[in-house]
Amino acid sequence: MNEWSTAETSTHQDHVIAHVIGTSVTGYFVLDESLHILLDIGFIWTVYLDGQMVLLPQTAALRELEIEAEVRSQLNAEIESLERDGPSSEGFEILTPAPIDCVITEVTFFAREDRRRLILFGESANLIVETSLSTGEIEVRAEE
Repeated sequence: MNEWSTAETSTHQDHVIAHVIGTSVTGYFVLDESLHILLDIGFIWTVYLDGQMVLLPQTAALRELEIEAEVRSQLNAEIESLERDGPSSEGFEILTPAPIDCVITEVTFFAREDRRRLILFGESANLIVETSLSTGEIEVRAEE
């Protein structure tokens, strides 16, 4: 049983996914075993290891993070730099600019044993998010 199977999504997940269709991923960061995806609409899409998710306005999402003040300040500065100068700006320590231009057209959720995979299908390339429930690992990669 090494193959990925389509995983069912909850009504809440379906609702969040419906809201991210048509948005662009500008960057992401990983904190406390969750992936926080910056969207071009001023929202952060948080995806947990098990595939549960939340979509909040950027200011509310950042305010809810349980991080030290200096980390929050650094993260805010990096987000502002990304928004102002684009992915070519330098000095990112927490934030990772999106490796590809990804305007989300579809989202599919898969499971295999203790792993989860979320594929963000883009118009020209895809982002793949894989998580492990046992190790807490989160991997994001582009697929052309």
